[in-house]
Amino acid sequence: MPRLAAIDRTTSETEIKIELAVDGAGNADVNTGVGFFDHMLTLFAKHGLFDLAVQAKGDLEVDGHHTVEDIGICLGQAFDKALGERRGIGRYGFVILPMDEALATVSIDISGRPLLAYNLDLSASHIGGFDTDLAHEFFQAFVNNAGVTMHVRMQAGTNPHHIIEAVFKGFGKAMDQATSLDPRITGIHSTKGVI
Repeated sequence: MPRLAAIDRTTSETEIKIELAVDGAGNADVNTGVGFFDHMLTLFAKHGLFDLAVQAKGDLEVDGHHTVEDIGICLGQAFDKALGERRGIGRYGFVILPMDEALATVSIDISGRPLLAYNLDLSASHIGGFDTDLAHEFFQAFVNNAGVTMHVRMQAGTNPHHIIEAVFKGFGKAMDQATSLDPRITGIHSTKGVI
């Protein structure tokens, strides 16, 4: 069975449409209205080998907060839907990823228990028109809706663009590991029998 999901979400602040293929080739078609965030989601798809389409209209005249957070909600819901009962997945993913002088670790457990432990020390509040605090808001929304435990740590780095880029690439690769099917796992990868 192909692991696919489509999510449509409309509020008074945003209209989001996401299509996800977990077993993809890294193809991305992303248009959020926030250029740097488009770049990060494209990197996530490319390095995670997910096919991802994101179309978003948000109240960017206010700021990017609602758009970025709501995309996190929808992407989390898309993974939740596409993975179903989580049968056969490896469940865990861990990456230490360099991006020039930056080094980030991203650890994932598709556990059914949402938790974000996030530690980035960024010297800039904005990259282009992107508020760097919104990376945290995106990941918090994602873990809450995907049922994922995620740890993000900056090990080194001075350039905020490189740091956040390392995190999003690492996010893609860690999610790829965690969602990959292992033929040795015949059911749910948990001694409880459920995730």
